Amino acid sequence: MATEFNPTDIRILELLQNDATLTTQQIAEQINMSQSPCWRRINHLQEAGIIQKRAALLNREKLGMEVIAFTTVTLTAQGRGNLEQFEHEIQQFPEVIECYTMAGIWDYMLKVVAKNIRHYEVFVREQLTNLEHIGEVHSHLAVTEIKNTTELPLHTQL
Repeated sequence: MATEFNPTDIRILELLQNDATLTTQQIAEQINMSQSPCWRRINHLQEAGIIQKRAALLNREKLGMEVIAFTTVTLTAQGRGNLEQFEHEIQQFPEVIECYTMAGIWDYMLKVVAKNIRHYEVFVREQLTNLEHIGEVHSHLAVTEIKNTTELPLHTQL
């Protein structure tokens, strides 16, 4: 369920999305608010689970991770136990940075990051397809990254 936010909350969230290293004082200065009320608002947003965590975004290419693959998975059987087992197992693979259940012909869509195409192939052959109940796996390799952001479109919430 969506929560209603006032413009000040939205601005705080926008600032933190753009730079999670900002101090409460820096945020307060940018929104023309004193530090204590600003801290209370940020604290409330954290307690409400709106701010889940603060993280550093790393440059995957500079770290030698050249391949992004969107991998679709169809299970052989879709019983609740099979789904839960797959979802638990997939969380153990560091190459899988996102996993979604899907409506349509596939059961899951994975976003997989690998050093190179060989690393991706080894991941699929030796890890992913060795999971129980894997029916089909299809790979969709990203060629050019056009847009990649973690910032949510908060301005549409007003």
